[in-house]
Amino acid sequence: MVIKPRLKGSLALTAHPVGCEEFVKRQIDYVKKSDKYSGPKKVLIIGSSSGYGLASRISLAFGAGADTIGVAFEKGVEGKRVGTAGWWNTVAFTEEARREGLIAKNFMGDAFSDEIKENVIEYIKNEFGGKIDLLIYSLASGVRTDPKTGITYRSALKSTTNEIEGPTINLEKEIIENGKMEVATEDELISTVKVMGGEDWKLWIEALDGAGVLTEGFKTVAYSYLGPKVTYGIYKEGTIGAAKRDIEKTSNELNDYLAEKYHGEAYISLSKALMTRASAVIPVFPLYAALLYKIMKEKGIHEGTIEQKHRLLKDMVYGDHKEIDSDRRLRPDNWEMRPDVQEAVENLWDKVTPENFKELTDYAGAREEFMNLNGFDFDNVNYDEDLDLDELAAKEI
Repeated sequence: MVIKPRLKGSLALTAHPVGCEEFVKRQIDYVKKSDKYSGPKKVLIIGSSSGYGLASRISLAFGAGADTIGVAFEKGVEGKRVGTAGWWNTVAFTEEARREGLIAKNFMGDAFSDEIKENVIEYIKNEFGGKIDLLIYSLASGVRTDPKTGITYRSALKSTTNEIEGPTINLEKEIIENGKMEVATEDELISTVKVMGGEDWKLWIEALDGAGVLTEGFKTVAYSYLGPKVTYGIYKEGTIGAAKRDIEKTSNELNDYLAEKYHGEAYISLSKALMTRASAVIPVFPLYAALLYKIMKEKGIHEGTIEQKHRLLKDMVYGDHKEIDSDRRLRPDNWEMRPDVQEAVENLWDKVTPENFKELTDYAGAREEFMNLNGFDFDNVNYDEDLDLDELAAKEI
């Protein structure tokens, strides 16, 4: 099969296995050439197959020599379906980690379920040394079934105040179009908090704690995003914002508990704006990201996913350069939120039109980053190659 990129709006419908391998290897190469750090030895990453979670796993394995367990919901080759980007990212990471003599165990399934929690705990007890010292929570899902009630909730990316309209980028058509966000109902607000809030993170910690598999000094970090004023209607004041406030509340509750029992810590980390598979479909965000990339690259402070997560873990979680705000949130987004950066973005925002956005923004860079997430647009990958699906299907994780 010859695999070409297919987009629907700003959603990728295909992934390239060889390109995904290149995507992972470039991140590994970055970490290997960067400063190392010590501390984490046995790590569990919830949401490990792409974006922030994958970058964290790469940093921890190749920057700190940690053994890792990854939990994700991805699929490999099924008939004529070649599999998801996250599946091929996981294949590539696992092969490289095991070559280095590191343990890389993967659980593919519903991270919200009791079954996956039980399976992970059993593995930790019997085959992973008995305990873990770090949990990264980086789960991005639009649907969650509550394991206690069996009720399925679906998140809704909507406003909680007024209907929001604004310019956004359609990556399929490569045009600026008007994005719209409707006002959420009370049920949609509750459902979004149930899916994207802190409840499942807390359930994971409670399950691990109850099983006795947390070390003294155990740490846990969950990823979130705040963003600038231009996105407040979506992130701060929208349904996502309500979920973010819930997970921040959970962070404080977990921190108090872990500090008392394990001398441990729980943090929220506010990430820098990046073109992930999740953020690309959020109204307004792609245009903001393209503007931000332009300004931060001009100032020499732009970071991709791996650069940001390696800095977070090396300097803030396990180093002496904790950038932490008054709400006890780690702030690797500190360069993005610098006043000079935000002022420059705001100055360009009102000048962008459907005719000039490719020139005024770093649209090319933002689009390339998005395509790379799915294994495309790498200059050393032959996208005309006819891939053997049977050979690919034989790869295991």
